Amino acid sequence: MDVYEAVRSRHAVRKFVDRPVPPEVLRRVLSAATWAPSGSNLQPWHAFVVTDAPLAELKKRIAERIAAGEQWDEPQYTMYPDSLKSPYQERRADFGRQRYGSLGITRTDVEARQRAATDNWAAFGAPVALFCYLDRQMGRPQWSDAGMFLQTVMLLLRAEGVHSCAQMAWAKFHRSVAEVVEPPDDLILFCGMSIGYEDSTVDLGRVGRAPLDETVTFVDGLTPRTSGGSRSA
Repeated sequence: MDVYEAVRSRHAVRKFVDRPVPPEVLRRVLSAATWAPSGSNLQPWHAFVVTDAPLAELKKRIAERIAAGEQWDEPQYTMYPDSLKSPYQERRADFGRQRYGSLGITRTDVEARQRAATDNWAAFGAPVALFCYLDRQMGRPQWSDAGMFLQTVMLLLRAEGVHSCAQMAWAKFHRSVAEVVEPPDDLILFCGMSIGYEDSTVDLGRVGRAPLDETVTFVDGLTPRTSGGSRSA
């Protein structure tokens, strides 16, 4: 698959079919992803790939905690700033409208939103879950390295005809994940990723992206700046 097509076709899939991903595909993807860039070649990520009975056990443990009304685990990092300024707050709100709107869930239907959120911890029916950890010593530059690793994994999966969904939501139950994957104590769970084959019979829509002018500024000495500090593309 052409790299541009891989980028365009990658999206967060939230409904997978019950079809296993061949182990050789996962190994090929993750072997190639080791070439993802990282500062001073630290390669700070540590991935755990969970399938079959261990994944079923993890889903069961979290489902039991949710059914019992347990609180999420103590956060190990801050996912979002306490107060998002414009345009980030608007983008997040628009995501929520599109995400739940595709499911026919209104803004005021809190119970339905909570039910939809629990699908995260069922891996959306995916047969594979990848969990990305980092050493607690690492700082923000190394966390960005992990992001580049994860994006590389997702694009390579597309080249194999496989889809994925990266999910910080797994970090809310990091204790349960740790019980199954048994990471060293010096690692912290950044996020999980559901991996599998998309259920193409379910259309959950796709969230759009901001126009190029909102996120990219070309400093070429030719195009005058706009009042917002960006240039026309």
